[in-house]
Amino acid sequence: MTRVYLVRHGTTEWNKEEIFRGRLDCKLNETGQAEARALAENFTDISLQAVYSSPLSRAVETAQAVAQAKALPVVTHPGFIDMDFGEWQGLPLREVRERYSALYRLWRERPEAVHFPGGENLTQVRARAWEGLQKVLRDNPERNALILSHRVVTKILICAVLGLDDSHFWQIKQDTTAVNCIEYNRGSFVTSLINDTCHLKTIHLDIRKKDF
Repeated sequence: MTRVYLVRHGTTEWNKEEIFRGRLDCKLNETGQAEARALAENFTDISLQAVYSSPLSRAVETAQAVAQAKALPVVTHPGFIDMDFGEWQGLPLREVRERYSALYRLWRERPEAVHFPGGENLTQVRARAWEGLQKVLRDNPERNALILSHRVVTKILICAVLGLDDSHFWQIKQDTTAVNCIEYNRGSFVTSLINDTCHLKTIHLDIRKKDF
């Protein structure tokens, strides 16, 4: 059996301020760095043989916290990069709601139907992320691997392994540094863990977090 831990990156200032990130690079803030350290500690007693990451620094920095503790390199893969939000990237949520009211409403109600102007749609995200996951599985038979990615990518991959289409996007929650576990054996997937944030109990006393 191959076990893949799928993890979202830590908090950035743009998460905190509710600014769409997408392909724009932003680093972890102090909270995100603390989350990354807690994540690494969470994996202390878990065997890992490979660590993969989105090429964006917020993901790489989070991945490095785990990889360094395991004396492993971080291998970046373009399939795990964040969704390209096109014209929305760098804009605060409140501005998007005003300037793109109809499209934002569609995004909340029918995410599978949205193609972001100048960016991607969820079908494209699923295709490249799934290809990346397949490579991780091929390269790590009977081993444990970690993939450090982004909210949209982790949601879509979880939907994919559960056999759900992209319309179920909002039914999967992914907090910062949430841990998900996917087990793969003889061509079949079992999802054994979703959105585990127990390692953040001392960082976030209020566990109610916005999905952003």
